Amino acid sequence: MAQSFGQTEINWDKLDKTRFYVVGAGLFTGVSVALYPVSVVKTRLQVATRDAVERNVFSVAKGLLKTDGIPGLYRGFGTVITGAIPARIIFLSTLETTKVAAFRMLEPFRLSETSQAAIANGVAGMTSSLFAQSVFVPIDVVSQKLMVQGYSGHAQYSGGLDVVRQVLRTDGIRGLYRGFGLSAITYAPASAVWWASYGSSQRFIWRFLDHGAKYDEVAPSLQKIMLVQATGGIIAGATSSCITTPLDTIKTRLQVMGHENRSSIKQVAKDLINEDGWRGFYRGFGPRFFSMSAWGTSMILTYEYLKRVCSKDE
Repeated sequence: MAQSFGQTEINWDKLDKTRFYVVGAGLFTGVSVALYPVSVVKTRLQVATRDAVERNVFSVAKGLLKTDGIPGLYRGFGTVITGAIPARIIFLSTLETTKVAAFRMLEPFRLSETSQAAIANGVAGMTSSLFAQSVFVPIDVVSQKLMVQGYSGHAQYSGGLDVVRQVLRTDGIRGLYRGFGLSAITYAPASAVWWASYGSSQRFIWRFLDHGAKYDEVAPSLQKIMLVQATGGIIAGATSSCITTPLDTIKTRLQVMGHENRSSIKQVAKDLINEDGWRGFYRGFGPRFFSMSAWGTSMILTYEYLKRVCSKDE
C-alpha cells in the first residue's frame, strides 16, 4: 500500500489477535443490539403474502410492539449472537489475511492505489463471506424463522432449539442449510461489493482531500480519519444494498418456508412478480438500505476503532 494511506490503516500483522477477538465480540454485540430490530422488520416485509395486513415498515413495527412489546423487535436475537461470534472470527480472520495476500499479488501489476484497493478488498470480502457461510447460514435459517413466527401464516416456535428440532425432524441437516447456494451468491457478492466500495472510496476521498501529496506530511487527525471511514461505509452500504436486495428477498423466502411449502428459486421469483410485479424483488428495500448503510457505517467505525485499540505497542 502507498505510504500515504498507511498512515490511516492498521494491518493484520500489527494486531494483538487475542485482544482483537475478545474486545471485538463485545463491541459488535453492542452494534447488533442497536440495529437488530431493522433486520426483523425487513425480514417480515420480505415474506409478507399479498393479503397480509402489515405491509410497510411502520405497520410491521407497530404490530410487533403491540403484541410483544420491545422483545418482539428482538426475536431470534439470542440465536444470532450465539452464532455470530464464531462466524465473525472466521470472517475477520479470513478478511484480513486475504486482503494482505491480495495486495501483495497485485503489486507487480502497477495498478492505481484506488484500483488496487477495490480489487484486493473485493477479493477479501468475497472469500471471507464464503468461509463464514458455513456457520452463518444455519443461524440465519433459525433466526429468520423466529423473526416471522406467527406472521402471515408462519409457524410458531418456543425458541431457537425448537426451530432446530423441527427443521431436523422434517428436513434433516439439509434443512439448516436451506438456501445455502443462494446465500453464498447473495452475501459473497454483497461482501465483495461492500469491501471493494469501501476500500476504493476511502482512497478516492483521501486523494480528493489531497492527503499523501507529500510523504513527510503530518498524519491526519483521528476525527478526519473517522469521518472518511464513515463516509466510505455509507457509500459501500448503499451500493451493496441496491445490487443485492432481489437475491436477499428470494433467499429469505426460501429459508422461512415450512416443509409442506417447499418451493424453488424460480417459483419464489414467479410468486413475487405475480404479487407485486418487479417491485416485489425489492420488498423491504427501505429497511435493508438503511440497515446496510447504518450497519456498514457503525460496523466499520467499530472495526477500525477495534484495530486501533488492539494494535501492538511499537
